[in-house]
Amino acid sequence: MIRINLLPHRELARAARRRQFSVLLGIAVALGVIVVLVGHSIISVWQGAQEERNAYLGSEIAKLESQIVEINKIRQQTQALLERKQVVETLQSNRAEVVHLFDQMIRLLPDGLYLKSFRQTGDLVTISGYTQSSARVSTLMRNLDDSPWFESASLGEIKAATVNNLRANEFVLTVKQTRQQTDETNDKGGKA
Repeated sequence: MIRINLLPHRELARAARRRQFSVLLGIAVALGVIVVLVGHSIISVWQGAQEERNAYLGSEIAKLESQIVEINKIRQQTQALLERKQVVETLQSNRAEVVHLFDQMIRLLPDGLYLKSFRQTGDLVTISGYTQSSARVSTLMRNLDDSPWFESASLGEIKAATVNNLRANEFVLTVKQTRQQTDETNDKGGKA
């Protein structure tokens, strides 16, 4: 039988397969490294672009916040101006009321009754003074209730007092003022 020695051929085939494996392994490692580097560079580009967008959004948000602060300041100034305007309009519409109040007090005050103080807080008027008899205080209260400028007169207190060595009664009463349309506002309403 003929013997053929195949060992060198097998050795050569194994060596060729090892070289082929090493080359393929080198190619796979190189491709892996290239894929990782390309992926890393793509992610870096995306991250940089996103950071630029975030910085742009941050600067725009800061601009908007400064504009919001300015808008709030303008709103506060507008509100303050509207409040001032309302006060001026109220004063303008009520400027004749004081004249009417004093005119009515002179007309409604009975003889023998003297006023010490006359104070108005909102719609509430506090009147204090001296009288010779408490009947005159009752007359004043009836006159105030009958007046179109006053309503709900109520006596706070009445007590004996001495004024200029004369015996008198000191009183304090409150009355609510009613708002009336003056002739000026009626004329303006009629002309409109």
